[in-house]
Amino acid sequence: MKNFVTVARYTYPSEYAVLELLLQREEINYVFLNETVINVLPFHSNAFGGIRLQVHQNDVKKVKELINELDNDSPLRIVK
Repeated sequence: MKNFVTVARYTYPSEYAVLELLLQREEINYVFLNETVINVLPFHSNAFGGIRLQVHQNDVKKVKELINELDNDSPLRIVK
């Protein structure tokens, strides 16, 4: 995916479930790399480098703001 950069890393899919819904609502193009293999082999997450959230370089600032809002203003904290 050309011009996509890693914004965050997660160990398990449950850590970013709410964030994924927000990304969809904001119509931000994203991809979670290694998501499928870690769903199949969850204890190998660290070996694969975790699940990486990648977004287009033009959306990085907005996505980081969404992540910070979830961490600071919401009872639904996520792990970075």
